[in-house]
Amino acid sequence: MGAAEVGDGGAVFGRIKGWQRRHWRDLSKAQRVEMQSVVTWYFTTWSFSLFWLALPLVGELHRRPAALVVGGLLLLVAALQCVEANRLTRPVLDHYLGRAELPPRALRPATALLALALTLALVLAMLGGTDEFTARLAVGAVLLPFGLLYGLVAPMGLFLRRSALLTVALMAAFAVVDPDPAGIAMAGVVAGFSALISLLTGRCGAWTLSVLWDAERSREVQARLAVAEERLRFGRDLHDVMGRNLAVIALKSELAVQLARRGRPEAVDQMIEVQRIAQESQREVREVVRGYREADLGVELAGAQGVLSAAGIRCGVTGEVGGLAGEVQSVLGWVVREATTNVLRHGDAVQCDISLHVHQNRVVLTVENDGATNPVGGAGSEAADPPGDTGSGPVAGAGSGLAGLRERLSAVGGSLEAGPVGADVFRVTAEVPLSVREVTA
Repeated sequence: MGAAEVGDGGAVFGRIKGWQRRHWRDLSKAQRVEMQSVVTWYFTTWSFSLFWLALPLVGELHRRPAALVVGGLLLLVAALQCVEANRLTRPVLDHYLGRAELPPRALRPATALLALALTLALVLAMLGGTDEFTARLAVGAVLLPFGLLYGLVAPMGLFLRRSALLTVALMAAFAVVDPDPAGIAMAGVVAGFSALISLLTGRCGAWTLSVLWDAERSREVQARLAVAEERLRFGRDLHDVMGRNLAVIALKSELAVQLARRGRPEAVDQMIEVQRIAQESQREVREVVRGYREADLGVELAGAQGVLSAAGIRCGVTGEVGGLAGEVQSVLGWVVREATTNVLRHGDAVQCDISLHVHQNRVVLTVENDGATNPVGGAGSEAADPPGDTGSGPVAGAGSGLAGLRERLSAVGGSLEAGPVGADVFRVTAEVPLSVREVTA
């Protein structure tokens, strides 16, 4: 497994600098998993040193001066190993995920501490300062902090080969200290088990994180593609409307110029025709913009399901659009468009539910998702407004995000509420009267 490629996810990874200091509820699921994994690695190094080294050694260490000195030094070096492993955990993880390069000599202090700890464990066994079982457990305890780091830096094959060589070397060293076959085998088992735990705890966890961050990056790319596709559609519609008319205007204007130079009265007729085509073009452009601004609720609901499903988010829609006035559908379609885009861009949802029902002569639209790690677009969000939106919608100068939606809804007597519901759920609720007098495009 190589390092996870950043690619277009530079923006995603660029935002994570400093996120460790934010509140737990403000973190995305990927950020939470990463923080939990790092804390687990911190705890694992100390727990193995405590339960495999410190407690057995304190209980079984022989009370002789040499044994006490070597045992104390071994405990001190093991503690320094844990401190060094905790210090390097994040730089090594960033290296594995492709966020930053690890300095070439970054692992040298950890390697020196490992060599010193193994030497002290062998000396302790040679002096007979503790029982055979405790001496072998000590080897596993000092191998793990280094293994967690090295497993994220070295390629898998290299890690396994070097782990096997180190296991054989340790078995040979213990064979010299104590030729008992059971003790030699136990040294090999403990060393191999430490390497396996290093892979399962460190590398497998880091690989899971790389997959999660890749999914996060894909979701952001999906949102960008949706915006780009909408821009292309708008540009295509404008080209279809204006291309032919502008060509006709250019030809007739040139003809009028030629006729005017010759003193022909037909030049006036040609200019009148140019004026008519220009006015017709204005009308067609307004229709294109109006159709672009007036979102159709049924189309927006179907589009929301398609886009969210493509991003890996389950989307359920309940309620019927039929029977609602066109103005009502238009303004609620904007709510669906904004909420859907914000779920893609700002949340970390797995499920999104959209419901539509009529209550006391008011249409109520609810969009609820379980990705409330980032509140959906505030007043500054630009997710909903289409390209070229200059603020000539329901409210002149209306912005975008929730503030823009509130202005759009208030212009037709509606209201908007948005906020977290429970631990991870964010809900957007829009109410619009059944009878809307006017919604300007």
